Amino acid sequence: MNDPPQEQSPDATRAQALWLRLLALAMSGRDEGPTPDDPFWRLYAPIALGRGEPAFVVGQLGQSIDGRIATATGHSHYVNGPETIVHLHRLRALVDAVVVGIGSVVADDPRLTVRHVRGRNPVRVVIDPKGRLPAKARLLENAGTPVYAIQAADHPRPQGVVAITLPATAGRIDPHAILRALADRGLRRLLVEGGADTLSSFLAAGAIDRLHIAVAPLLIGSGVTGIALPPIDRLDEALRPGVTLHRLGADTLFDCELVRKSPSA
Repeated sequence: MNDPPQEQSPDATRAQALWLRLLALAMSGRDEGPTPDDPFWRLYAPIALGRGEPAFVVGQLGQSIDGRIATATGHSHYVNGPETIVHLHRLRALVDAVVVGIGSVVADDPRLTVRHVRGRNPVRVVIDPKGRLPAKARLLENAGTPVYAIQAADHPRPQGVVAITLPATAGRIDPHAILRALADRGLRRLLVEGGADTLSSFLAAGAIDRLHIAVAPLLIGSGVTGIALPPIDRLDEALRPGVTLHRLGADTLFDCELVRKSPSA
């Protein structure tokens, strides 16, 4: 005998209805009806509405209280709880493309798909200056969803991967150049998902509009640091974004609103 279906709570029903509106908003850029006065809407509507030149960029990071994203051996599954995983999939569903560095692909072999919520899979973009993308990477499995490789020179690529060649300085490609190249291909709302070096490089370049940091209630004590920026001399040089807090189960999400820099700044 099948168990009877469980009734959803009013909060869950409301969130589900708002999510469908957010998906429609991300697709059309328009929303009919009054703006909901709801934390769920305020968290995701800026992403769904994201407009920027050349693109709107949201970065995300999950870490411990002491700022670690993995142990000293690289073990990271899972720093954050299931609600934060769902949140990440919502971000993927609202953007045009998800951007990751090749280090994350080699270490974690992510799929970068939307599985825990309703929504479409984003285009996958791998920053891979030296051509290290494995032919059997799981992000290549979802046929029909484009995959781009950002590279500094020509390299052999797995079937179905479109290479974008950009100049590099000291082995690094300017985040602003990446944004322009992706915007030229119609990808104007982007999620920088990882890893730490990639997110830090975009943040240091002033190429992020919104930063979501999910902090888990644990202390790892040593290991991989989530964000590493160039050193500053005084605290008045530090980034001080506007911050709104949200609860994601046991995790606390810091929704940070940043001021973008121009490429010449």
